[in-house]
Amino acid sequence: MAREGAPEWEILPQEAGPGEVILSKRHELGLLSNFAPTPFTFRGRRYASLEGFWQMMLYPENDKDPRATSPGLEWKYTREQVAAMTSFEAKNAGQLAEENMGRMNIGWVSFEGRHFDYRSPTPGEHYRLIVAATHEKVNQNAEVRRVLLATGDLVLKPDHHQEPNAPPEWRYFEILMRIRGELRRQE
Repeated sequence: MAREGAPEWEILPQEAGPGEVILSKRHELGLLSNFAPTPFTFRGRRYASLEGFWQMMLYPENDKDPRATSPGLEWKYTREQVAAMTSFEAKNAGQLAEENMGRMNIGWVSFEGRHFDYRSPTPGEHYRLIVAATHEKVNQNAEVRRVLLATGDLVLKPDHHQEPNAPPEWRYFEILMRIRGELRRQE
């Protein structure tokens, strides 16, 4: 598979080193991506994908949320609409929300009424939520669990370039390896 036609952000499957596998959307390992349509329920609410869960936290929770009351901002989607999104649709919705947050000069997101840092250098509340939601995605989707366990002892690597010092919750491949280890210990 040549790089020709591949987007600049993408790390292709053949770029894996010995003992590694790229979690590419180009093959079945794409099920492990946050973008994959792998619906799950978390704390009583349904999400179409982990990406939808992630990006909806950028959106106002209700009419009293400071993000909803800031003058001059347009929120193209509701939180519920974003929760129902997958793939680049959810990612693009999140980028729109981040633009609004930049105009407001805020760096937090929210869940169940609590505000917490969106880009924390150490594992915090956002990280814990992403890990818990990833657990639910794996536990509620038998095929995701099967594919994850089928990676054996391979080191999971991202299919896209990450910024240096990316927050721990962005390291989905490490979160998945942790979950894989927990699943193996349970068997």
